[in-house]
Amino acid sequence: MSELTLESLARRLAEVERRINEKQPTVNAEPRDWRSVVGISEDNDFTRRVLAEIEAAHEQDRQAALSEDSL
Repeated sequence: MSELTLESLARRLAEVERRINEKQPTVNAEPRDWRSVVGISEDNDFTRRVLAEIEAAHEQDRQAALSEDSL
């Protein structure tokens, strides 16, 4: 086995990356909103209520963090 140097490791890494890139197809899809991916729609009352509860919990967390910072 040849001596390990930064240059030899860099060459080996470049070869591994090249081989991996050859096997992976190029994906140019636009990112989608997570709600459409998981099937959540704001068009129904249940989802609006769930999202409102989540936002209220986040706001409580923010307010608690702000009050801790002011101590």
